Formats: sequence, C-alpha cells, structure tokens
Amino acid sequence: MDVKTAFLNGSLDESIYMMQPEGFIEKGQMEKVCKLQKSIYGLKQASRSWNIRFDQAVKGFGFIQNPDEPCVYKRIKGDKLVFLILYVDDILLIGNDVGVLTSVKEWLAKQFDMKDLGEASFILGIQVIRDRKNRTIALSQASYIDKILSRFSMQDSKKGMLPFRHGIKLSKEQVLKNEHEEQFMSRVPYASAVGSLMYAMLCTRPDICFAVGIVNRFQSKPGPDHWMAVKHIFKYLKRTRDNMLVYSGGDLIPVGYTDSDFQSDSDFQSDSDSRKSTSGAVFTIGGGAVIWRSIKQSCITDSTM
Repeated sequence: MDVKTAFLNGSLDESIYMMQPEGFIEKGQMEKVCKLQKSIYGLKQASRSWNIRFDQAVKGFGFIQNPDEPCVYKRIKGDKLVFLILYVDDILLIGNDVGVLTSVKEWLAKQFDMKDLGEASFILGIQVIRDRKNRTIALSQASYIDKILSRFSMQDSKKGMLPFRHGIKLSKEQVLKNEHEEQFMSRVPYASAVGSLMYAMLCTRPDICFAVGIVNRFQSKPGPDHWMAVKHIFKYLKRTRDNMLVYSGGDLIPVGYTDSDFQSDSDFQSDSDSRKSTSGAVFTIGGGAVIWRSIKQSCITDSTM
C-alpha cells in the first residue's frame, strides 16, 4: 500500500510561518504571513512528523513496534497475526488471515489517503516471487543488477566466475603512479559504483559481501587496481543476475550459533595494510540467508590455531 502525500499528515510542535502563496495575497495584506497548521513538503521535520503521526495511529489500533526494527509492527489477536512494515510512505502487510488483512487495509484507508497496490511484486527494487504450490518466497534483484550494469557501462562485459579473483591483494600502497592514472581515476565513479554494489549486497546478495567489503576500504583514494576489482564484481553479477534468496515454508527456526548449518569462517591477515584478518558469518531461516556479514577483525591474529 502507498500513502498519498504522506508528509501532509504530520502535526507540528513548533510555530512555523511561511510567505503567502502567489494568487492568495489580498490588497493591503501583503505584509502578512501564513502560520502552518500542519506539516508540508520541504520542512526539515516533515518526514519525522509523518512518522510520529503514523506510529501513534497504528499503535492505537493495537500494533506493537519491534524494538530492534522500528519500521516493523506486529498485531496479534487470538491465532490471527499481522505484520506491518513501513518504509517512508510505502506499507507492506503480511498475515495469516485474509479477512484480518482486509480489515487492516480498510482501517488504514480511513486514517490516511491510501492506494492499494495489490499483492506485493516489487518492494524497494527487490522482486518478490511467490510459489504457492511449493510454499516458497524468493527475493530477486535481477532488474536492479541490470540497471547498475548499464549505469556503469558493464552491460556488455564478460561474465566473471567469482566476485573476487583468487590471489589478488589490494592495499593503500597501490596509489596513482602518474598523471595519466590520476586523470583516468578522476573520471571513474568509484564511490557511486561501490555504493550500488553495497545495496545489492545488503538486500539479497551475501555472495558478494566479502568482495564489496574489500573494495569499500579504498574509497578515499582508489587506484586502477581497486577499480579493476570493482569491475570484477560487476562481471560476476552479470553471470549470476538470476541468483536469489529462497525461503521455504515449515518451521521458521533460525539456523546458526550452534547448529551445523551455521557457516562461519575467517581468513589470515588478508588486509595488507593493517595485517588484520576478515571474519564472515551467515544465518538462515527456512533455507534462505537472513543475516550475513564479512568484517575486518579489530585485532591482529598471529596464528590460525
């Protein structure tokens, strides 16, 4: 569901004045200003005012906010369960009873000017693929990957086998060697490319987590070798654009910590600059990854034992 003109719903705690809009100024009243009664687009507090208004409304309807994920709300009545997820003015509803979901939609429509977009197929650039027969839900960013490949002129590149080439060591010592390299790198959108890769990595692509973490370390002063590594990740994504996260039905028990399906590993002093190692981990629910990370350790490891 989408909230129309969401920021106009917020209330103001401060006294804010604005100049009269053109066409509303009366003769002899040109010196007067308008005092805002509600929030409007353009105010620095507009988004917060809207969020406070929405938060108060849904909590009054029986929803409980998740303390760890403030954008997630839950409402339980008997054996009926509804999850509400808010992103700015976009709302995703999930529940185990169609009738209850319909009543929540009707209530929301009475509170705010809403547009019902039907069953979710795309959310924040992520495609939601539901297979009711096999009871699976998949999350794909194939369209997003196509978009960033075109944006960084990598759509016609060769396909890469791995997100990071074996044996390659990147360091801050791989600086710009001459004026030609400086001119070349000044035209390279390094930070923008790494940021685009990071969004894919955070949402649906844990397989590029390590590689993106490496190239992200050199944003302040990247060189041609660093840019080559970024392009290699794009080539890998081109080959694996259709890879997706798939979650099955059944018992939704988190797998990790002590379970044998928990995958955790670390390398040995892979950072050439600090000699620190990199650790990685992934947790799954229903067969699909829900939490993953690849992070440089805070200490220097002298032994793998």
